[in-house]
Amino acid sequence: MNLREDWQFRGLVHQTTDDSVLDRLGAGGVTAYIGFDPTGSSLHLGSLMQICLLRRLQLAGNRPIALAGGGTGLVGDPSFKDAERPLLTLEQLHANVDAIRVQLSRFLDFSPEAGATQALLLNNDAWLTTVPLTDFLRDVGKHFTVNQMIAKEAVRSRLERDDVGLSFTEFSYMLLQAYDFLRLHLDYGCEVQLGGSDQWGNITAGAELVRKVTGHAVHAVTSPLLVRPDGRKFGKSESGNERVWLDASLTSPFVLYQFLLNTDDAMVPAMLRFYTFLDHDEIRRLDETLRVAPQDRLAQRTLADAVVTFVHGTEAARAAQRAGEALFNENISELDEATLLDAMSDAPSSTWSRDELSRGVDVSELLVRCGLAKSKGEARRFVEQGGVYVNNRRVEGDDDATINLSRALHDRYLVVRRGRRELHLVVAA
Repeated sequence: MNLREDWQFRGLVHQTTDDSVLDRLGAGGVTAYIGFDPTGSSLHLGSLMQICLLRRLQLAGNRPIALAGGGTGLVGDPSFKDAERPLLTLEQLHANVDAIRVQLSRFLDFSPEAGATQALLLNNDAWLTTVPLTDFLRDVGKHFTVNQMIAKEAVRSRLERDDVGLSFTEFSYMLLQAYDFLRLHLDYGCEVQLGGSDQWGNITAGAELVRKVTGHAVHAVTSPLLVRPDGRKFGKSESGNERVWLDASLTSPFVLYQFLLNTDDAMVPAMLRFYTFLDHDEIRRLDETLRVAPQDRLAQRTLADAVVTFVHGTEAARAAQRAGEALFNENISELDEATLLDAMSDAPSSTWSRDELSRGVDVSELLVRCGLAKSKGEARRFVEQGGVYVNNRRVEGDDDATINLSRALHDRYLVVRRGRRELHLVVAA
């Protein structure tokens, strides 16, 4: 299947300056780029769609450029942001770019063996921090009118708000990104810039600058943004405050797997198309399982397995799957401490005296103090009904009447569970 058909099936195309650019990309031999924001030390799940786009381009015979915004990061993109971003130092940005470089090397082929499709990783601070201001204003600024710039939706949305303004620093961002496209076109023959639909104004400004300076036609392709049913951007934790990172030290493979496993049914079809390389027939089959048997969550499990494998490797995906299964069987004792704490991160917890737990606690009192029963009488009924577990081993009979530290995982944790989902983590201190 050609690139156009594949991208249309996957819903990857939101806007283009010229629809025929998809056929050119499908034929291969085109240099195209996507910019990545280095305001963090890791890329995040929201970035993964663009990473997959670069990978799809390379597989189709094109040369992808991943552009780290070490220069533009000094300014900050105002596009559809509620307020100006905190400005980072050059040292912070350099450290973040170095970390992102390592990450991207896992997804794209930067080796000389790739030949004409060899991916490039560039940093725009190479030109943005060296061009003299007066040269930039003369050679770039003269091609833009303020009228054109404030007409862009990303800028206008901020200017129309009474509670927040737009600094000149942020206002200049569009010119900086436009200059990126010009430099990449002049130095590397880049003909296409891709990005999210929120970047349309910035990308088309770059295409227009290239046309005015060189007379050459270059193109823009944007993809739709993935948003949750409540309108929030996809790629943040359930609380909405914390990103889901691609760095395993910031978001473990287990947490990433569970995040994807718990994806809302309505989002899964798009995510299977955006974030995986599964073939079309397999995706259609998974769409059907969502329709006829959503309780099986086969589509979510397939999504989680595919993404974690792509980001962290096959063994990490298998380990994350086993850890999720261990939450509800006695294999929980085999989890390392970090994975156990990841698995229990959303569960209520309490800290207990090591001395008290060493002496032993009546299981009914344990349930009440953990908030899993309203009274000791109710707790005893739960036990009699066979619905109480400690470290996923059913509590039953007189031998289990007292729970002590000898049962603890890693000598300090007791996972107390009532029924299927009511969990509490007891920590000995």
